[in-house]
Amino acid sequence: MNKYLISISLVLFITLFSQIEAQTSLQKIEPVNFSQVDIQDNFWKPRIYTVSTVTIPVCIDQTEVKTARIRNFEKVAAKKGEKHEGIYYDDSDVYKALEAMAYSLKNHPDAVLEKKADEWIGKIAEAQLPDGYLNTYYTLTGLDKRWTNMDYHEDYCAGHLIEAAIAYFNTTGKRKFLDVGIRLANHIDSTFRLQNRHWVSGHQEIELALVKLYKTTGDKRYLDLSEWYLEQRGHGYFERRPGSQDYCQDRLPVKEQVQISGHAVRAMYLYSGAADVAAAKNDPGYMNAMKQVWEDVVYRNMYITGGIGSSGRNEGFSVDYDLPNEDAYCETCASVGMVFWNSRMNLLTGESKYIDVLERSLYNGALDGLSLKGDRFFYGNPLASSGKDSRDEWFGTACCPSNIARLVESVGNYIYAKSEDALWVNLFVGSSVSFVVKNKKIQVKQITNYPWDGKVQISVIPERSIEFDLYIRVPGWADSKPVPGDTYRYLDSSSDKITLSVNGLPATYKMLNGYAVIKKAWKKGDIVELNMPMPVHRIVAIDEVKDNRNRVALQRGPLVYCFEHPDNEGKAMNIVIPDNVPFTSVFKPDLLNGVVVLEAKAPVVTFSDDGTKINTAERKIAAIPFYSWANRGEGQMQVWMPRKVKDIRLLSE
Repeated sequence: MNKYLISISLVLFITLFSQIEAQTSLQKIEPVNFSQVDIQDNFWKPRIYTVSTVTIPVCIDQTEVKTARIRNFEKVAAKKGEKHEGIYYDDSDVYKALEAMAYSLKNHPDAVLEKKADEWIGKIAEAQLPDGYLNTYYTLTGLDKRWTNMDYHEDYCAGHLIEAAIAYFNTTGKRKFLDVGIRLANHIDSTFRLQNRHWVSGHQEIELALVKLYKTTGDKRYLDLSEWYLEQRGHGYFERRPGSQDYCQDRLPVKEQVQISGHAVRAMYLYSGAADVAAAKNDPGYMNAMKQVWEDVVYRNMYITGGIGSSGRNEGFSVDYDLPNEDAYCETCASVGMVFWNSRMNLLTGESKYIDVLERSLYNGALDGLSLKGDRFFYGNPLASSGKDSRDEWFGTACCPSNIARLVESVGNYIYAKSEDALWVNLFVGSSVSFVVKNKKIQVKQITNYPWDGKVQISVIPERSIEFDLYIRVPGWADSKPVPGDTYRYLDSSSDKITLSVNGLPATYKMLNGYAVIKKAWKKGDIVELNMPMPVHRIVAIDEVKDNRNRVALQRGPLVYCFEHPDNEGKAMNIVIPDNVPFTSVFKPDLLNGVVVLEAKAPVVTFSDDGTKINTAERKIAAIPFYSWANRGEGQMQVWMPRKVKDIRLLSE
């Protein structure tokens, strides 16, 4: 009887503790996983299919045939003393490709692809050492050197392995890869945290992966290890060249950081991991720091495309407002990281401004990294080109191809979120999703032609009538503000306002943190209609951004536009966009897989043959979405256009 009472008391205590923890949790809302979302729209569905049928096969071919990434695992298993081929962090590209393959198997089940993934996983498992260590570079070049160089990405590779293993387990239910990841995580924990041996990851990534492993297994040691990694920073533990603490965000402890610095991708992974730990540990210290760092990034160090990291020298940040166009670095992986980080910030706060930035990075800075055919890639994403930029088949450091592949395959992760009594519509993507609120199943369907059209129809289909809150994001771009902060602003204004209706009648709603919140008892057949006008907006930057002085950029909906050579008689640097030139929007289904083109008549400058005279004539001009440029051969491109003839710069012609 006493045992029974003790058990009851224990259950009640655990229940009460869980309720208290839920009430005090920093995380406001939960993501709806992409596997629950059926995407059917004309913009993202074809791109996901292209990644599944073209991009992933390219990644497989490069990983397995044209480079030695898979061979290195085979060499470790063979134990013949063969040499390592490639770069010390090449293992990570195998894992990111496998993660993309896992997402693809959920979106487009394919027995041949699953067999290939199982084959790779078998080779990876054979390369794992009995103590759990797994890294082909050190295993083939000398295990006596393992865990001696913080800059050599051992835990970065481990993080990508863990993420891929979790994705594959979630898709297939197969544990082999997950068990490899668990053994590797246990090895790292035993080597460092449990021995209190200081170690600062040279390339962050493992922090967010460990939180995913904690959520997958329920084992708190992985959450503790992730927090331990965060706490290592800012204490001088990293053995590196003097003065380079900023490069890896190691000058200050994470909770004391208020400014962005260093390598852009590493920063995004670090702050994504910090957000995850903040949520899981209910630790506001990380959140307070991240809000300040986020403002520093978005308010002073972000391109209008949502790209970050202007400097190629450190693949990251330099000084505030240093945002050159032709020399912009803007690594694709950094924009992917912006999606990761801003998604987490939204979940922690329930504020739509983070999704505004996520959407900008997704549709512009990140998507630009992948060609329309899916077989070529940008590493950096400049905002102007004199004609020498083109996407490549592959890279020596090949993080970007598999990174953009895994993002596109899992884009469904960012469309919806939920809380105990509410559903959140963050992105406007034709799709359907089922979720549970108050123990009742509810289906929601979106029909839209976004980003070409701002009309969104949302059908709410509960199994029985139920009251809950529906949060619909009202994008900043549709509410007179292109991005948070004051670096960029609309030069023009529009009298057109968004409208929101329920069953054909004006909706009753309140605005909260950038969301229109409709509270009602929902029943089958209820239809919400959101209409966001999409005028062509002119954007200008503050004078501190010296490269954009007296220049203007165009945006329609969430898309930033650029002028490219094929649409403008072979040139883009000689076009002037006076403030009074009107633009029209025309959808062209046969151009660049179907895009809305912005057309106008504007002054175009030409030079006499001897270069002594300048002529100006009005000519038809056209702009295309930024993500779609460089798909028709090399040539000029420009986002920020001169407003007057005197402001024309020919860049590096």
